[in-house]
Amino acid sequence: MNSNESNCLIIAGEKSGEDHAMTFFPELKKKLPNTNFFGVGADKLAKLDVELLYHAKDFSSVGITEVLGKLRFYFKAMDHIVDEVKKRNCKTAILVDFQGFNLKLAKRLKKLGVNVLYYVAPQAWVWKPWRAKTIEENVHTLFTILPFEKKWFEDRGVKKVKAVVHPLKVEYEKELTSIRVKKASDFKNRAVRLLLLPGSRNSEVESLLPVFLEGAKLLSDDGFNIELGIVKVETVKSIFYDQLENKSIQVWESNQLIEAFDWADLCFASSGTVTLATGLFQLPTVVAYKLSLVNEFLLKLLIPYKGPASLTNIIHDKMLFPEILQYEADRYNLAKFAKKWLGNEELYNSVVCELAKTQNLLSGDDFSTAEYMAEVINETNG
Repeated sequence: MNSNESNCLIIAGEKSGEDHAMTFFPELKKKLPNTNFFGVGADKLAKLDVELLYHAKDFSSVGITEVLGKLRFYFKAMDHIVDEVKKRNCKTAILVDFQGFNLKLAKRLKKLGVNVLYYVAPQAWVWKPWRAKTIEENVHTLFTILPFEKKWFEDRGVKKVKAVVHPLKVEYEKELTSIRVKKASDFKNRAVRLLLLPGSRNSEVESLLPVFLEGAKLLSDDGFNIELGIVKVETVKSIFYDQLENKSIQVWESNQLIEAFDWADLCFASSGTVTLATGLFQLPTVVAYKLSLVNEFLLKLLIPYKGPASLTNIIHDKMLFPEILQYEADRYNLAKFAKKWLGNEELYNSVVCELAKTQNLLSGDDFSTAEYMAEVINETNG
């Protein structure tokens, strides 16, 4: 490294985190040609010359028990990352979501004098409200992506908060101008196109894909003409998709998600960021989620939040998407909620109409995230 170069850490430990980072990182990279980026990410960041110490597919986990099973790995990874920060004399870090790991890392980085830019505020209003204090003490700037979050954190003492337009709205800005407006009349004289989005983690796909397929079969058995589609995710092992063999099903890769949305009339999806994407693209979705019994017990014990689980419902502050969680996430409930829409043209169209308001509910401060981050990084490296 020559004397004019600097280093910046970036941590995007999950696929959704990398997708969020891609809404600002390409521009940031152009603004900082003499900055070397290193850390955790997946293929998109690697293609932009981020030196990956760890790949996101080996880093992400879901549920408390899965996290506990990987604790040794996470502690070793954090030690390694901190050692690299010291070795490279790194003075700034961009931490994207991944709150369980990143908040602990932020504490260690703060002790080293590293300025932390935390992109996608931890959902402290769900998990642990006291984390607002942790953020104020250890984070240079917090970037929030949900409409109510900036005020929530400011009210709890976090001074430097920037509200950004939700990354999905930024990522799909062009595509959102030409949405196929869905109508129940579209599938009056053809098959209902049902899109399956069982998740981006191995454990999610393993538990939900069989249930989604069974729910689709129930609809067929009840006389509905169903055509199936699925979006495969590169972070999921191919073995979990083997059950699709010998089935008539339309398959897209994750970079073809918008094509799949345009094709579909209805969706079964795992709870997560993708349920906001289906809201933005006005696709009626039944949201499902399953955790182990141990995880369910621990979550009920630890989490005070009792509101909706899916982002579209949270943003609209109403239950537009049915949510079937844990033991309720079975084929019967999937089929039951799907049939309510498929059997009632007015109800289906009214949901689509409500979903059309999603874009306008995702607003942010008037600033460039990449430009702001570049300024902080340049000032820090002085």
